[in-house]
Amino acid sequence: MIADRFPWLTAIVLLPLVASFIIPVLPDKDGKLVRLYALGVAIADFGLMCYAFWKHYDPSSATFQLAEKYAWVPQLNFNWAVSVDGLSVPLVLLAGLVTTLAIFAAWQVNIKPKLFYFLMLVLYSAQIGVFVAQDLLLFFIMWEIELVPVYLLVSIWGGQKRRYAATKFLIYTAAASIFILVAALGMAVYGDNMTFDVVELAMKDYPLALELPLYAGLLIAFGVKLAVFPLHTWLPDAHGEASAPVSMILAGVLLKMGGYGLIRLNLELLGDAHIYFAPMLAILGVVNIIYGGLNSLAQSNMKRRLAYSSVSHMGFVLLGIASFTDLGVSGAMLQMISHGLIASVLFFLAGVTYDRTHTLIMDKMGGVGQVMPKVFALFTIAAMASLALPGMSGFASELAVFVGVTTSDVYSSTFCTVTVFLAAVGVILTPIYLLSMLRQIFYGSGAALTCDVDNFGSENEDDEGAVCFGTDCALPSEAVYEDARPREVFIAACFLVLIIGIGFYPKLATQMYDAKTVALNAQIRQSHTIISQGNPQIYAHKFLLPQIAKSEKAPILGIVK
Repeated sequence: MIADRFPWLTAIVLLPLVASFIIPVLPDKDGKLVRLYALGVAIADFGLMCYAFWKHYDPSSATFQLAEKYAWVPQLNFNWAVSVDGLSVPLVLLAGLVTTLAIFAAWQVNIKPKLFYFLMLVLYSAQIGVFVAQDLLLFFIMWEIELVPVYLLVSIWGGQKRRYAATKFLIYTAAASIFILVAALGMAVYGDNMTFDVVELAMKDYPLALELPLYAGLLIAFGVKLAVFPLHTWLPDAHGEASAPVSMILAGVLLKMGGYGLIRLNLELLGDAHIYFAPMLAILGVVNIIYGGLNSLAQSNMKRRLAYSSVSHMGFVLLGIASFTDLGVSGAMLQMISHGLIASVLFFLAGVTYDRTHTLIMDKMGGVGQVMPKVFALFTIAAMASLALPGMSGFASELAVFVGVTTSDVYSSTFCTVTVFLAAVGVILTPIYLLSMLRQIFYGSGAALTCDVDNFGSENEDDEGAVCFGTDCALPSEAVYEDARPREVFIAACFLVLIIGIGFYPKLATQMYDAKTVALNAQIRQSHTIISQGNPQIYAHKFLLPQIAKSEKAPILGIVK
């Protein structure tokens, strides 16, 4: 059939990119046509990926599917090679949903609208390209292409310090991405055949002396994107200055590229080195959770508070990756999906609130809940999801990580207990800074008012509950703080329905990748078994890791060395 031979992934990657080059020639001056065009392209691409995965992706298989390979630079054995498996399918869908809704959220952009939507579509293609690339050189190229639109989107449509934030983002991520290129070249040239293909690279037997520096370099590269302490400092600045649609993509998709890279390359290709680095990942995860939570609590800027919250939540991804359990690795994937949805809706609603109040300082927003009840309700639901309320996706993902770490038979009981206890301290901080944020924004900051509400002297009975926004007072019937519009309610509802749906039935997400994560963890556990048999006291004194896995050697599923 034609449908079976159709290059689905190539079409999904290139459709937004090709469509973006039509934007400059569109006869549009006020931006109305171009935004409809960009939204239509984004919806079409998202619909295409949904159809392709629904019809041609088998979630019960751990191998690569929908594979396409075309020679690009034969001299370097560099190919256009794309495919998907359980690691990439949910993140491709996440990127498609978040970017489509971000374009819809940017409905009121009136400054250089053609350039804005052109960059959004280019960014759309680059994100998908990262998640489907089966060739490491193609992966690196897509990774680099993604940097340019983000830099321009922040530096042109950002806040007062937008150029500083954009430049910092570019320096951090561009410098770190050099490690990806070096690691790709190192793995490609090792052995008898030079190749960048992920499947062929996984078949190579790298010496540990090579794996360790390659793993360290990739950890730096992906750690910057994942906002791992101390490589995270670009994130609060970028979020604080970026517009809401760009912040949605930063938090919802770009952070997940770091987690995806760690699982795809560090775990899948460099499994032996992962045995040595896993305790460090667990420790960094705990540091992220507590450090991000404490810093979030100290922020008075709403978007910077949410940015540090993202730093904290990414710590659970590191913990899950380091757990050596099926449930832990599955929880890391679920955390990326869950946080992508939750962070996107939180930053979107932060933008909605900013549009009304024209400030991000929470102390100046007190009381807006009285005139913006819909925004208040949506923001509260999203915050509850972020603090892992049962019935929300955040609870399912964090619980999976906790149980995965607790039940790990690789680490000592002391290590597991201390790790889980410290991570739980970070969890306690989450409701403190989120509920405090809601109180400051929607209930009242307690700041001294410069006007007396009782002196308004209104004769309108509906004006009995005058509202004060920080130092500016207004009557409800005269307030310009318009509640959420239907478009804004729709965008938030798209996220919240999925958040609640996954919370009540996590299998909606986990069934897409369970086969892959089980196979991947089996591979890692076999590597640990082999290494620990030769060195049973590995890291025993420093990281409390004296135990050899009690289970027998697990067969490797999917890709094998």
